[in-house]
Amino acid sequence: MKTKRKKNTIGRKDKADFPALGLQDLDVKVDTGAYTSSIHCHNVELVYREGEFVVAADLLDPQHPAFHGQKLIFKGFRSKMVKSSNGLSEKRVVVKTRIILFGKDYAIELSLSNRSNMRSPVLLGRTFLKRNFVVDPAKKNLSFRHKNSLPRKVKIRKS
Repeated sequence: MKTKRKKNTIGRKDKADFPALGLQDLDVKVDTGAYTSSIHCHNVELVYREGEFVVAADLLDPQHPAFHGQKLIFKGFRSKMVKSSNGLSEKRVVVKTRIILFGKDYAIELSLSNRSNMRSPVLLGRTFLKRNFVVDPAKKNLSFRHKNSLPRKVKIRKS
């Protein structure tokens, strides 16, 4: 008999860490109406490097507090047709990375899209949410509060 894993409750908005992307406490919007998760980026380009194609992209905008100015390289990627919020379909690059919510590390696929007109740079869609979370739209920042309630690791300095 297979045991069901307890799902965390997540609110309509939260903050998440993306360790492989060098991003912490990034605003995320939870959207059960969206099939695919996405992250804001620009200057997405296919580049041939060291005998293979990779995707290079700038994440976030220079005015965003978490912008670090490094062009990120993704080796594992695919293209997918995605219907955007305006109802039009467009071909997007989808990459695999890691996200940390409620102190747990999860695999996530993110489409690279221009979300500059949106309030949150990351959208979590139902493909990611359905396996691990129950959504309560009346709540927000549950994972971020959980993270901040954990005891911080204390570094001991040698004298």
